[in-house]
Amino acid sequence: MSTPKDLEPLAIDGGRPVRIESLPIGPHGIADVAEEEIAAVTKVLRRRKIFRYLDRTEEEGLSEAAQLEKAFCEFTGCRYGIGTTGGTTALIAGLVGIGVGVGDEVIIPGYTYIATPSACLVVGAIPVIAEIDESLTIDPQDIRRKITPQTKAIIPVDMIGLPCKMDEIMAVAREHDLLVLEDVAQACGGGYKGRALGSIGNAGCFSLQHYKLVTSGEGGMIVTNDQQTYYRAACRHDSAMCFWDTRMDFKPFAGENFRMCDLRGALGLVQFGRLQGILAQTRKVKQRILAQIRDLPIVRPCPINDEPGDCGISIVLTTGSAERSLEVSQALNAEGIANGTKHNAGFPDRHIYCYWDYVMDKHSHDPSGWPWTSPLYEGSVEYARDMCPRTLDILDRAISIGITQRFTESDADDVARAIRKVALGLNAKAS
Repeated sequence: MSTPKDLEPLAIDGGRPVRIESLPIGPHGIADVAEEEIAAVTKVLRRRKIFRYLDRTEEEGLSEAAQLEKAFCEFTGCRYGIGTTGGTTALIAGLVGIGVGVGDEVIIPGYTYIATPSACLVVGAIPVIAEIDESLTIDPQDIRRKITPQTKAIIPVDMIGLPCKMDEIMAVAREHDLLVLEDVAQACGGGYKGRALGSIGNAGCFSLQHYKLVTSGEGGMIVTNDQQTYYRAACRHDSAMCFWDTRMDFKPFAGENFRMCDLRGALGLVQFGRLQGILAQTRKVKQRILAQIRDLPIVRPCPINDEPGDCGISIVLTTGSAERSLEVSQALNAEGIANGTKHNAGFPDRHIYCYWDYVMDKHSHDPSGWPWTSPLYEGSVEYARDMCPRTLDILDRAISIGITQRFTESDADDVARAIRKVALGLNAKAS
């Protein structure tokens, strides 16, 4: 390890920054949009058949939406796929698919996008918020603590490409006869111990929104191996599903219109073909950075529950305190390495439970206060902005650096060099 006299002056103290040019940033999928996507969408427009259930000739084959569903099934190893209008609608239909309804409690992490609790509320279920652990994913031990007689399901969320502890989560679910709906919105293509994320629980939900690893503009996907789950989710996602697919051996009920059209299917299908190339590069870059920063004082990379399954789209560092993390973040910014913390987004981060205002305040579209006030709900959940202190503490101390497929080896080395420079420099100043 370098001694103080060997250290470069930090840029925040007037030294020369590691980088002048900004790192490659921006959404992954949309950054790779090229002529293939344009041609695929144009093909759909030229034939003037955008609705996926229009009669198709044998030459035309499956609709683009159906082809995308098939691609997800083949990748995840699941029997059934349902293309939807978004990740949120996938969660809504997925919850109905696995059998969650009014009066049920669903355990979710305190670190996830607000769409996760929102989907629960839309189907009349009550979100119960659990702590995360140092891996930034839901803590299986806190799941156990949050189980009540009303608990029906768990939604583990693979945040910023990081897989959850699925073995432990599934063990808890089996022990208490709970259902598991995986929220894979931020980890499409990720895995856990050799299995695709989304294929481990009763069903899995993905997002293909503009900011995701691959995109259909707005879009989502549900995958499952269970036929009844598929029928129920399909029925909720399409009020006329039983008419479009008369093979369904199922008594239908009222649904909505969350169908994916072929414009989205065409864009998503080409994008899905790019996924493995994107992940191969982000994983390579992350491993190159990690190899150079594992022995540092002050900062340490957050633990990863399954390194081969990690999408590699972020480097998350933690320190011993929120004050130290802010200091590291500011020093990294001065070195030309853009990063994010809980404190510097400039607006409330809707991925953190304490900023889910309508959940915290139990504010409903229904004047009665449904679903919290439903006579079918026999529990008594309460929310407070400090209810998950460990989650807030971990996020207070977390510093995230995004990784895209446009990073070169030189970019990776600059990130690692800046982290080393800042950690060693701040440590020397504190000594």
